Amino acid sequence: MSDTQAKIALKGVHKRFGRKVVLDGVDLEVPRGKSLVVIGGSGSGKSVMIKCVLGLVRPEKGEILIDGRDSTKFDTDEREAALRKFGMLFQGSALFDSLKVWENVAFGLIQGRRMKRDEAKQIALEKLAQVGLGAEVGELSPAELSGGMQKRVALARAIAAEPEMIFFDEPTTGLDPIMADVINDLIISCVKNLGATALSITHDMASARKIADHIAMIYKGKIIWHGPVEQIDNSGNPYVDQFIHGRAEGPIRMEVLKP
Repeated sequence: MSDTQAKIALKGVHKRFGRKVVLDGVDLEVPRGKSLVVIGGSGSGKSVMIKCVLGLVRPEKGEILIDGRDSTKFDTDEREAALRKFGMLFQGSALFDSLKVWENVAFGLIQGRRMKRDEAKQIALEKLAQVGLGAEVGELSPAELSGGMQKRVALARAIAAEPEMIFFDEPTTGLDPIMADVINDLIISCVKNLGATALSITHDMASARKIADHIAMIYKGKIIWHGPVEQIDNSGNPYVDQFIHGRAEGPIRMEVLKP
């Protein structure tokens, strides 16, 4: 794939914290208008990779291309312009308890884009409707919502500014299987309606299989497999095979202290 076809491209990205190597030469491309899901165990580097793309963490080496431009070299204005292209659904939803639901959804519009509150509220209610929540929910506080409803609100916030790229950090964590599938369906419809490019990280294989066009697996800071979702069950990679089937035995060894 050429850089012009990739909305996001990571090339030889390295990141360490002290002696701990987290990203060890990550090479990955997210095709424009497609949904890429990165799978991997806890501590494999998934979250740090997304933070590098967002500019929250700076890699020691490598390039991170956004629309063909190396974001590691952006100045402050260029980075702010790039961030306006992104939407984010955080793990655990990360809603502000002190704000009403509609204010959570409209937060980026009001604070980041200086939109008038009335206009931002109207957009927030429209986005809540897209995820199946009525206007009355907008007046509630996050504490009054179930986990599934909070996740819907977080999704509405992620799409509020109609971003070109959306990041999903463990979007189904903590949800029962039925609600998780509802969220997966909403992610698919919202991404499709926006024509957005999506990058998700998860260890939930049911979610990965449903929302992905392509899947990549990260292990010990490297991308060890990348391909269409249809090929995941025939990857020919023993690490991928062990992970997607949840087997204790295999090349991935869990460090467990025995009594």
